[in-house]
Amino acid sequence: MATWKPARVHLDYHIQVEGHYYSVPYTLLKAEVEVRLAAEVVEVFHNNRRVASHRRSFRKGGATTANEHMPANHRQVADWTPERIRGWAAKTGPNAEAMVLALMDCREHPEQAIRSSLGVLSLGKKFGGERLEAACSRALATKAIAYKSVKNILEAGLDRVSVESEPRPISVGHHENVRGAEYYKGWNA
Repeated sequence: MATWKPARVHLDYHIQVEGHYYSVPYTLLKAEVEVRLAAEVVEVFHNNRRVASHRRSFRKGGATTANEHMPANHRQVADWTPERIRGWAAKTGPNAEAMVLALMDCREHPEQAIRSSLGVLSLGKKFGGERLEAACSRALATKAIAYKSVKNILEAGLDRVSVESEPRPISVGHHENVRGAEYYKGWNA
């Protein structure tokens, strides 16, 4: 049994299938492809010809990349190199630049972070550069290194609240059913 789905090849020569990214030959940038999903295999077809085959992964946000799909020095994506994106982020501010660098550090190949980096930077169009910079600062402080985290911070307005000024967890206080730290002293068994 298998299901078929259409997909489009993105600038990073990957397609997204059920939240996971699979590589295809870089020569198919922006092409429409057909994806055959079987229990353990993902096959990609272009013009009725199989162009890629990967072991199926159910890890959301992960990427499966075949080295033979990558262009030499990523020439085909030269307009969107990690250096160019980092420079664009630096124009927004040091926190946006640090977020983009952190996104790239999380991936085996920095080029795999192009899409999420561009997503983060595009949030500046909707929310403004100042708010994006504050949201990146908060995301970095809480180690929430993801496009979705920055977007959620902006949508909730948390970029306007400092991390230090958030309320601390409320203590349950003393109660006959709460043993406390003293109870556990000497339990090094």
